[in-house]
Amino acid sequence: MYTFLDYFNRVAHYEWWVVLVELLLIGLVIWWVVDFLEGTRGERLFRGVIFILVSGVLVLNLVVERLPFDRLQYLYRGFLIAVMIVAVAGFQPEIRRVLIQIGQPRIWAGSSHQLSRTVEELVTTVTELSAARIGAIIVIEKQVALGEFIETGVRLDARVTSDLLKTIFYPGTPLHDMAVVVRGDRLVAASVQLPLAEAGSVAGVELGSRHRAAVGITAGSDAMCLVVSEETGAISIARDGKLIRNVTESQVRSNLVGDAAATGHVPLMGRLRSRHAEE
Repeated sequence: MYTFLDYFNRVAHYEWWVVLVELLLIGLVIWWVVDFLEGTRGERLFRGVIFILVSGVLVLNLVVERLPFDRLQYLYRGFLIAVMIVAVAGFQPEIRRVLIQIGQPRIWAGSSHQLSRTVEELVTTVTELSAARIGAIIVIEKQVALGEFIETGVRLDARVTSDLLKTIFYPGTPLHDMAVVVRGDRLVAASVQLPLAEAGSVAGVELGSRHRAAVGITAGSDAMCLVVSEETGAISIARDGKLIRNVTESQVRSNLVGDAAATGHVPLMGRLRSRHAEE
């Protein structure tokens, strides 16, 4: 196995621009991974894995390789391989999200008219619930199926309407305490139990159970989540394991419309913009 000195001696014979290009490519890959994992549970796991691997390589090259510790050298190499295997298993949700993005999924299904109506129903729902300070959490399913979570709730098959959603989340009703799942223009389940993000997963922010659930479900899937706080009435959006707090009605609309437009439904975005320009 080469030591660091051997590596630097080999690099010294390379063209300077070759080394520069390699370093830039490595830096871009690391930057993309860190940016992709930012705000997710995988971010801390990634930091831990990098720390162990870098420390392991340093120990292996500077200590073990220079001393007659053959058995220790063999065991340490096996340990580093085991760390990499465990890391792959730990990054399973993130790897799944990457593969989904590469596949260019269709997030919304249905005609542009149905999508336009669904977006407005969702915007109206969170806006009115916010004004009344009624807590709510709405999960919008995309390409990753949420069947395992839907099974924990009450199955529905109803058109998404503001009246129905406000009735579900009204305090005291049997289904108000957990999440609803929206698939396309259909409300498929209510009272759905979601995985909670780890405490402190959003730096510097103390989260309630709804917000932790929103971060948890979006960290492990490509879903988007709308959350209304019953304490403050603030509206939040969670996606990719990241939470955007205190969003406005127009920001909610633009996020929903943006998801639809990303799949090629440009008429939907154009019609919504023209409608609100007239208002």
